[in-house]
Formats: sequence, structure tokens, C-alpha cells
Amino acid sequence: MNTKFIDFVIRIKNASLARRREIVLPYSKLNHEIGKTLVKLGFLEDIKEKEENKKKILLALLKFEKRTPILAGVQIFSKPSLRIYESSKKLRDLEIKGNKTVVVSTNQGVMTGKEARKKGLGGEVLFAIW
Repeated sequence: MNTKFIDFVIRIKNASLARRREIVLPYSKLNHEIGKTLVKLGFLEDIKEKEENKKKILLALLKFEKRTPILAGVQIFSKPSLRIYESSKKLRDLEIKGNKTVVVSTNQGVMTGKEARKKGLGGEVLFAIW
């Protein structure tokens, strides 16, 4: 895993703060899985895979409520210099420390901390979103 997911999440946050309706993002399997998870959580309306100049891209539609973005902030946990791995029991502690939703990469795919706890899975804590 590399830093592509950090760029992906920060671009979504910046577009949200700039009140953009849609954003073009670089494609990777991890980015697409994170995008699907954000759609399930309600931070994005939709994410589509498109091909432009023989290159895959992702088109994300941001979600707004009364002209204010749903996405308020992001906190990155895992970085290339320091990977953060937590067990299913410790994921709850990360979510309790605020009204945040943790996104985790497990051996069964990218999911929220709540889903990982239900399945009894731990993994790499990618970021928290609120």
C-alpha cells in the first residue's frame, strides 16, 4: 500500500471545502474501494469509474445538505513512515474519541471500523472522517 489513498482523501476534503459538486480523482483499486465505502457512509453521492485517454479515472459526486458539505474533516492515521494496525477491540477506542468514523483496510477489503468490529477483524487504520 502506498500514499495514493492519502492524496485521494485529501482531494475529496479540499473539494468539499471549496464546495465543488464533482471531482476527478486518480484510479486505483484501493481508491475505488474507499470511494464505495464513503458512498455507503453518506459522504459521497456516487463514485464512477471512467476511461479518459486510455487512462482510468474516478468521478466522485460530493454530497451536500442545504449548500453545506456533509464532509467536515479528515484525520490520516497510516502514513508510509508509520503504519497503524489495530485489533477489532481497539477500533472502538478510536471511534469513541470523537464523532468520527474510522476506515480500515482488512484482509476482507476496505470497511468502516464498526463493520470490522462486527466481523471481528482488525487491520490497518487508514483514516478517520467526520
